[in-house]
Amino acid sequence: MKIIFLGAPGSGKGTQSALLSKKLGIPAISTGDIIRGILKSGGDKAEVLKSYTENGKLVPDDLVIELLKSRLSNPDCSKGYILDGFPRTVAQAEALENMGIKIDTVIDINVEDDLICKRMLSRLVCPKCGSVFNSATEMKPKVQNICDNCGAELIQRKDDTEETIRTRLKVYKEQTLPLRNYYSSKKILKTVDGGAPISQSSAEVLSLVKN
Repeated sequence: MKIIFLGAPGSGKGTQSALLSKKLGIPAISTGDIIRGILKSGGDKAEVLKSYTENGKLVPDDLVIELLKSRLSNPDCSKGYILDGFPRTVAQAEALENMGIKIDTVIDINVEDDLICKRMLSRLVCPKCGSVFNSATEMKPKVQNICDNCGAELIQRKDDTEETIRTRLKVYKEQTLPLRNYYSSKKILKTVDGGAPISQSSAEVLSLVKN
């Protein structure tokens, strides 16, 4: 099974894809995580990626596709996978098709902009293991500012500022929303209320995927 999560930055794609990954036993692949891993490791590609991410801009299609192709060649993707953060444009969706990939279901998570800003400004990440928490939702860490999984001190991402968030939402609406029409025309688009509690949204996602 091959599944795509659509939704603006901060809509909950990462959380929902991780939950669904555990339930279905297939990997959740986030292009954002791939890019952050490269930024952390350094090198020529890291410098190129940094010029886009620090200004809230989309990374060019050809570069994202190159990174994704490499990840999908891994053995754990042989039985299917969940894509979080890709495609972001119709051109990227067409690139998937050109790679011979047939998507089974596309889940579109809808959340109001103001709620997204509130969530992202409260988001905390673990610099050691990559776990994500949120001080404004039911995903609070058990101990304030401490990772539940490894005990490291949680931090806020540098790009989680209101100015950058608003820029990313603007870019999303301009370049990514056309994907709704693209996948709707293929009759594989399904919509979820991302403003609902996580447990409620995840139950709805699982139901939509199984049906």
